[in-house]
Amino acid sequence: MPYPNEILIRAEKPARYTGGEINSVPKPGAFVKFAFCFPDTYEIGMSHMGLQIIYFLINRRDDSCCERVFAPSDDMEKLLRQANQPLLTLETGSLVSEFDFLGFTLGYELCYTNVLNILNLCSIPIYAKDRRDDAPLICAGGPCAYNPEPMADFIDFFYIGEAEAKLD
Repeated sequence: MPYPNEILIRAEKPARYTGGEINSVPKPGAFVKFAFCFPDTYEIGMSHMGLQIIYFLINRRDDSCCERVFAPSDDMEKLLRQANQPLLTLETGSLVSEFDFLGFTLGYELCYTNVLNILNLCSIPIYAKDRRDDAPLICAGGPCAYNPEPMADFIDFFYIGEAEAKLD
């Protein structure tokens, strides 16, 4: 379980943050660590087919792991900030800041502020120019990545097109 019980018992829907679902793939010893972040709540993100496909394609590789991160709801964000607790991955409860890559899907423009909030909750500098070499590379794809300019100051690189086709 990634978060302390003191936080989870006060969250409105704690199951969103515990992980351990059937077919989840914890691979803590992988060489390349990718945290896939959906900048919306668990329920919305888990219904996204692109997340499911990329999660499967990365995790089927022996050298790589893909763990999931979702934007917390307002109540959980408040609890995390009060406890000075960073956002963690679902599979292993790991710090997102310790991954090699943090990938966002940009499905619509209104999620841009969630991306920035998630970076802040993960203790990752928001602006790309302010990140040190040991920070994860921040990448983004999805429909809104076709116009990367609004998020260019915050994202290290964009994937334009269907990532699923290149990962297969």
